[in-house]
Amino acid sequence: MQNNPVRVLNVLGTTNLGGAESRVMELYRAMDKSKVQFDFLVHTDQEGQYSEEIRRLGGRIYNVPRFKVVNLLEYKKALKHFFAEHHDYVAVHGHMTSTASIYLPIAKKAGIPLTIAHARSAGVDQGIKGIATKIVRYPLKNRADYCLTCSCEAGEAVYGRKWVQEGKVWTVPNAIDTRRFAYDAKVREQVRKELGLSEKFVVGHVGRFSFMKNHRYLIDIFAELCSMRDDAALVLIGKGELEDEIREKVTAFGLADKVLFLGNRFDVERYYQAFDYFVFPSTFEGFPGSVAEAQTAGLCCLVSDHVTREVALTELVSYKSIEEPAKNWAGEIMRNSKKALARENMQDVIAEKGFDVTRQAIQMEQFYISGQNPPGFVTKIEER
Repeated sequence: MQNNPVRVLNVLGTTNLGGAESRVMELYRAMDKSKVQFDFLVHTDQEGQYSEEIRRLGGRIYNVPRFKVVNLLEYKKALKHFFAEHHDYVAVHGHMTSTASIYLPIAKKAGIPLTIAHARSAGVDQGIKGIATKIVRYPLKNRADYCLTCSCEAGEAVYGRKWVQEGKVWTVPNAIDTRRFAYDAKVREQVRKELGLSEKFVVGHVGRFSFMKNHRYLIDIFAELCSMRDDAALVLIGKGELEDEIREKVTAFGLADKVLFLGNRFDVERYYQAFDYFVFPSTFEGFPGSVAEAQTAGLCCLVSDHVTREVALTELVSYKSIEEPAKNWAGEIMRNSKKALARENMQDVIAEKGFDVTRQAIQMEQFYISGQNPPGFVTKIEER
């Protein structure tokens, strides 16, 4: 047994409660920290919701400027300076692929043996920012030792379909702590009582208030559902730049007394128990961990057809087009409402699908230490 753990640098935008950040933190908690320890390089000087926990677990947090295209030289200079002083990592794991084609080669040149790109989204932001992202990350597939992805769609979006089909992309499940999200009837009753929703049919959503998550359409769906049943309630967990706009829309629809905005929650697993249905009308995703969490809690999930079919780990997931009228989504929820109330604990099912973070932590430890692919990663992605 080695005396000191090897250290891996994870590159992210922030240490806030986001999808990629949450998946990395789930893995970090499960990792044997006598073997592998995580540090974080983030593109902000602001403290994030996970910062305190990272330091408590033994991790360090470093900062570089946010990339804005016009500051390319400044950005490269900051990275070269950082890696000149911090080159004792066994691996740099780039979860932020928008600029990974810049920072991974710099890390490699500084002497870090293993560079990893990890595609976690199948789309980009709208407008000029999205165009710039595609241009900057275009050469990424040739600038990383390993190209990882959370889904086929995310892999194709970041590295290209040909690269995926040739088996040059490794799929790593967006694993979760399945024990944490397992269905618990007692917690369900408690949380519903706390929220004043004991007698309600509760639709839930977990996600950042952003274009990608499509909250505008979600409110349209909920408004239609309210016209079909008086006891409907909506619980929204998350924060984001579009929150004020969504609050205004809720008020304009006269639904303010039926919608709860709970912000970011470290105990989000408790709220999955309180939901009756999980609705997820995203415009694009990589592999939404929240849908895996919802299934673990035994929730029926109605998901956008723009989301990968790979997230359907159980028969609890059904898909619908976001091009359809919102009324159709509400009708689907109504048709499955009785089934939705027959909850089961799906923890073992999800774990057997390869989405248990405890098992994945062992694989990732081997990967980081050896620099070679361990059993469990998937390279061959079947044609859809």
